[in-house]
Amino acid sequence: MKPPNPSLDNAPRPLTDLSPAAEAWRRKVRDFARDRVAPRVRGMDEAGRLDDALVRGLFEHGLMGIEIPEMYGGGGGDLFDVVLAIEELARVDPSVAVFVDVQNALVASALLRHGSGDQKRRHLPRLASGVTGAYAISEERAGSDAFALATRAEPDGDAYVLNGRKRWITSAAEAGLFLVFARTGERPSASAPPGLSAFLVERDAPGLTVGAAVPKMGIRASSTCEVVLENVRVRRADLLGRPDDGGSLMVATLDIGKLGIAAQLVGLADGALQHALSHAEEREQFGTRIWDFQGVRFPLARLAAEVEAARVLLYNTARLLQGEAPQHERLKASSMAKYVASAVAERVASQAVETLGGAGFAGNHPVEKLYRDAKIGAIYEGTSNVQFQTIASLLSRRDGSARPDGAASVAGEE
Repeated sequence: MKPPNPSLDNAPRPLTDLSPAAEAWRRKVRDFARDRVAPRVRGMDEAGRLDDALVRGLFEHGLMGIEIPEMYGGGGGDLFDVVLAIEELARVDPSVAVFVDVQNALVASALLRHGSGDQKRRHLPRLASGVTGAYAISEERAGSDAFALATRAEPDGDAYVLNGRKRWITSAAEAGLFLVFARTGERPSASAPPGLSAFLVERDAPGLTVGAAVPKMGIRASSTCEVVLENVRVRRADLLGRPDDGGSLMVATLDIGKLGIAAQLVGLADGALQHALSHAEEREQFGTRIWDFQGVRFPLARLAAEVEAARVLLYNTARLLQGEAPQHERLKASSMAKYVASAVAERVASQAVETLGGAGFAGNHPVEKLYRDAKIGAIYEGTSNVQFQTIASLLSRRDGSARPDGAASVAGEE
């Protein structure tokens, strides 16, 4: 028997159909990106640093404490609001988007989900009002294998003493607070994670030094620096989570971190696509718009479908991570969303340059920068091969549980 047709009120809503509140938030961020970010993009890219006034504006407009509860001075939003903000900013400048991403999806997120009451009271108001956070995992020999880190934290009375060198740390130049991962136990076997712990370390801690920003091909305004720890004393009260449980904390926080990177790449792809569409509709050759040539519009049509597919996967993953899904499902979904978004962003940015021709190849057009910015998507927060390894290790388990190597392939590079 044919079931009755549900009323429109009860019909499932598309994932991309936002609530009025979410749509208003997206418009607010889009306006900020247009009015405050866009005029500074080229100058910040050439200078290799974020504009100080823009950073202040990000705090003033609530973009650096989106999920932080109002009682701590934040916006009181949710993870989906974080995703929308990163996506909108990346349509204009992925450098600004990743700055907001690390603050919200990694540092504040870790404190919200794993911090003690005292840690939240001390740090969340600062992160919401003016202090930038950085997430310090990666080292010279610990990139894709984030568990291979060598930085150590030795207990010493009521403190730990940290020694090591962190590399490729995003937002380190601006950071006032670092979430540092260090080894506190030995690795029992090659397949098992070592005892790691996470520490909240102030920038002015004696023995902590931030190196100069590393020149990069893309996302140049986003600082990437070495952080050196030489006998840095950290109180036990600044241990985030439980001792030797930093590996689990790392995996859980990087699930959300990969979601933030996926949002950045979906926004980048959409921004590049819009530039290509506008040019194709306006540019004339042989007496007609180049949009009227099938060889121009068909590739853009295909990429428009891919961007929409990546966005749907992104939004679905964001909702899954907000719920009570098992860890292996969260890990698989975030890895899929990150990989798909990175692949689509590269294809769209490349096609946008080709669509604009010489104008796209020149250094004064936004698509040239978006093309350079897109490449990092397949590298940081786990290379595409690391995502494949993680996804495959989870697919191969008939009982649905996560394999140890799937959990270990989380990757740093932040």
